[in-house]
Amino acid sequence: MNLPNKLTIARVIAVPFFIIFYMRGYFIAAFILFTAASLTDMLDGKIARKYNLVTNFGKIMDPLADKILVYSAFCLMIPEPVPGWMFIIILAREFTVAGMRTVAASEGIVIAAGMSGKIKTVLQMIAVPLLLLVPAFPDFEPLYLAAQAFLWASLVMTVYSGVEYVWKNKEVFSMK
Repeated sequence: MNLPNKLTIARVIAVPFFIIFYMRGYFIAAFILFTAASLTDMLDGKIARKYNLVTNFGKIMDPLADKILVYSAFCLMIPEPVPGWMFIIILAREFTVAGMRTVAASEGIVIAAGMSGKIKTVLQMIAVPLLLLVPAFPDFEPLYLAAQAFLWASLVMTVYSGVEYVWKNKEVFSMK
């Protein structure tokens, strides 16, 4: 197994530890672990492309590992600071895109991730660490405001990227 795939697996393995830290109120430890795991996402992609180590496993597991990490964090933060309705919108976009990719793949078509989807992921991976720090520093209003701004920006980009994805790939709906 190559290094990028090991980093992807490490990101998935980090999730239960992140959950334990968060649920026990170790918000700084959860922040550090989440941030480190998020950085492996950037690192594994750069290494895979630079050294031509792109694999089918990585193509499937890398985005899945991101979703497991980010959505486990969002789920833990319901109802505060992440409202349940917001999480449902985020999940609806993900299920829609995943479903469309599955249908396309069944026809031998690979639909690459678009730039708006990548921006959505980056915004989410900034929002979550900020949100993790809020309970550690409850009286620091600028942190709360920044966390909320990135959370809302990620929601807007989630909706935008989902609409863009559906629009650009609408032919998937007419496949057998």
